[in-house]
Amino acid sequence: MLVLATNGCNSIPKDALTMSPETIEHRQLQTRRFDGTDEKNILAASAGVLQDLGFNLDESEVELGVIVASKERSAVSAAQVTGAVVAALFGAYTAIDKTQKIRVSLVVRPAGNDISAHDAKDFFVRATFQRIIWNTQGQITKIEAVDDAQIYQEFFDKLSKSLFLTANQI
Repeated sequence: MLVLATNGCNSIPKDALTMSPETIEHRQLQTRRFDGTDEKNILAASAGVLQDLGFNLDESEVELGVIVASKERSAVSAAQVTGAVVAALFGAYTAIDKTQKIRVSLVVRPAGNDISAHDAKDFFVRATFQRIIWNTQGQITKIEAVDDAQIYQEFFDKLSKSLFLTANQI
């Protein structure tokens, strides 16, 4: 016989789906509106900008308006190297950060609620940057969202310029 018990611990808190002010701020940082173009132009321009920034396209699904790209870079920090050298002087080995993978996920969606992507001329583009860091022992030491406003501003400025050049056939 199967007995199911429920108690207050299994209920969802009333504010579980409420966005915090930080969440709203991050979404504003990550999202821009582009008017008077189409989804395919935005996706093509986004892919070009990401490649210009050194990213490799990992996945793209035009029908869903999604691009995922990544690049690998050094994560070596002078402070960590100095700390490891000092530790080595005392006979201790300390792993330091070695490599990082920076990933970006980009989603394009129509700006209007009732408009299909095929008919829309105004779109929201949301880009989210993340990074994963591995140390000299091959262990993941950090997984984090990138919240640097300058990175998002640079990406969206380049995307805006690319769309302008394309629209004006320059």
